[in-house]
Amino acid sequence: MKKAFIQLHIAVFLAGFTGILGRLIDLNEGLLVWYRLLITSVTMWILFAITKKLRKIAWKDILQLSGIGFLAALHWVTFYGSVKVANVSVALVCFSSVGFFTALVEPLLLRVRFKWMEMLLGLVVMAGIYLIFHFDPLYKTGIILGITSSMLIAIVIILLKQVMKRINPETALTYQLSGGFLALTAVMPFYLYWFPTRYLIPDANDWFWLLVLAWLCSVVAFQFSAYALRKLSAFTVNLTFNMEPVYGIILAFMVYRENELLSKWFFIGFAMIAAALAIHVWVLMREHRQKKINETHGIPSANH
Repeated sequence: MKKAFIQLHIAVFLAGFTGILGRLIDLNEGLLVWYRLLITSVTMWILFAITKKLRKIAWKDILQLSGIGFLAALHWVTFYGSVKVANVSVALVCFSSVGFFTALVEPLLLRVRFKWMEMLLGLVVMAGIYLIFHFDPLYKTGIILGITSSMLIAIVIILLKQVMKRINPETALTYQLSGGFLALTAVMPFYLYWFPTRYLIPDANDWFWLLVLAWLCSVVAFQFSAYALRKLSAFTVNLTFNMEPVYGIILAFMVYRENELLSKWFFIGFAMIAAALAIHVWVLMREHRQKKINETHGIPSANH
């Protein structure tokens, strides 16, 4: 159990490190994601084939996962675009709005009840982002890209969760990333036409950080989180991943000293967001305790 907790926090830390790597790699955001998907999908095909974790799935599922993969690719492109246009801290603060978009979109896609508390907390997060945007217009484009990225990953998480109910995670993620890579490859000529770049082939420094991003922050982080999910509850795993933006922002402060470049309004907005995340954690813990009590007394849970 202790080993699973350690691996889970390593996975969350590695996920938070992706913003730092996005700034370290000189490639533009489109090519960065293209190379990341290429390395990650090839690695997963080899690794999961050797370990016999890949399963044969229907063409319908392959197409569905490819569509989800393309949305995930767009999420990464807009996320790294936010990092490069603004900075790591702004991109990760916008990433905190995932909970708001999940609470908003999930009832529309799955026809379940709205979670009004999560909606309210999400609005607090959006208010914090607005404070940063309103008083720091320098970050306008970065915030728009960051919020778009957050909305896209919320949709991806909702759709992927449904697929993983019938397909094992290794197979689902391998097809998802491969489909995302192929879809991004198809639109890349148009992307490079609209957003030209100085060079297409990474230099030695970029190759090194791309391998770190693909192998450590994608493949290894996935393996650690999948192992933790087998040992720990989904509740614990989801709760812990709320720390991802916090880890990432602390890293940005340590590595790039971004705290020295940000105004007081950033910290006021971030304080509002951190408070909303803390309340969300408390609400989740209270619901979890109530669910355990209901199960102990044989009371059926409310159907959401």
